[in-house]
Amino acid sequence: METSTRVPGAVAALHAAIDALTNEVIHALRAQLPSYAVLSADQLRPRVTVSLRNGLALVQHWSGQGHRSPKGTVHGSGPAYDLPACDLPTYDLPAGHLTEVTALARRVPVEDIISAYRIGSDIVWRRFGEEMAARQGTAEDLLPIAETLRAWAAATTLRIVRSCRADLQRRTVTDRRRAALVRALLLGEARWADTGADGRRRDGELNGELDGELEGELDGVFDRSALHLAFRARLPAPSGPDGPACSPAPTPAQHGPGHPDSADGALARTVDLLRPWLARDASGRPLVTTVDGEVAGLLAVRPEGLCRNLVVGLGAPAPASGLAPEFVRATQALRAAVGSGLVGVFTHEELGLRATVVALPDVGEQLVRLRLVPLAERGEDGAQLEEAVAAYLRQGMRLEAAARALYVHPNTLRNRLRRFEEITGTSLRDPADLAEVWWALTHRRIHGPAS
Repeated sequence: METSTRVPGAVAALHAAIDALTNEVIHALRAQLPSYAVLSADQLRPRVTVSLRNGLALVQHWSGQGHRSPKGTVHGSGPAYDLPACDLPTYDLPAGHLTEVTALARRVPVEDIISAYRIGSDIVWRRFGEEMAARQGTAEDLLPIAETLRAWAAATTLRIVRSCRADLQRRTVTDRRRAALVRALLLGEARWADTGADGRRRDGELNGELDGELEGELDGVFDRSALHLAFRARLPAPSGPDGPACSPAPTPAQHGPGHPDSADGALARTVDLLRPWLARDASGRPLVTTVDGEVAGLLAVRPEGLCRNLVVGLGAPAPASGLAPEFVRATQALRAAVGSGLVGVFTHEELGLRATVVALPDVGEQLVRLRLVPLAERGEDGAQLEEAVAAYLRQGMRLEAAARALYVHPNTLRNRLRRFEEITGTSLRDPADLAEVWWALTHRRIHGPAS
């Protein structure tokens, strides 16, 4: 049998069995690559089938042109063959296929996509070799075809890598622009364009990072008439037996990239926890950012059934022009919840006086000077007395429970409370004095020691 008929015959046989060949490749991909195992066979089948048909069409085209020629040399051992250059449009990927593969790379590592092409090529080459052997094909017949397929696979891989890299760069830029947009909305740095009677934008600009580059994108990406809830969130920190210590807002520099508590790690975990309720832009991406190392953004509705793994301060529903003041209230709610050791979703109103302590730090400083500073002059003894009254209030003014929490006898605690009253001029039986002591202690816990 002539070479001119062996190759087309082998290719035709593989074309006829394309469904079985596709299933074999899909099975191998899902067995060898964990990232492909989570994808269904139906998701993979169209992409695999197109790749197989493209590779077989390449071999069929090559065999029809005559496979020996001094031009089109592929570098390596052996004679020169008439092989397609990597950029020849004749062997271009089918329209839309590269786009599909690039989209797949958003869920599957690019390295695994390259491995998938290698796995598929190995299977096709093995099956092609079997068909050629059945037709008495020789090594001389197979060598130029192997070189052709190798060049095609290399060119295809290169195009995929370039496309995925370009897509990643585009998405990175887009994500940064979206984050800057959300940050501008929350911090009140977005100045809205004027609109005329026809509702069309006349002029306007955005401050800071958004100048020029993002001008007008608020109208293109964000529906400024829609009501959203501004939020600010933190992953809860473990607290000691005396309640949560003052924990300042984290900054990105505290942890390296990828660390669960770094800005990027916290953002990913928070987005995952809040995903069902997040507001999204026109492309379906969540409207989230980071502010001083904490996750912030917009929710479409209040989360329900949340959440033991997150502390969220929430503003009231507001249009875009009213988000900044609501974000301030959401921040105050978050500070109050974290300082009180609470976990879940809270508005400013739901936290009552706790949120007021955050909102009025000057009042808290005055009460600290009045009710707690006199203890500082007594050093460790004064700290012990402050700890005693804090435990007493935390246990609902139940002496026995507070004594157990401090591992002391009730009479010891009673004596410490009496000394606290004497030193600070406070009566723990006077509701006004009691409220001032609670406010001072809560202020110190949330805001930390006075500078």
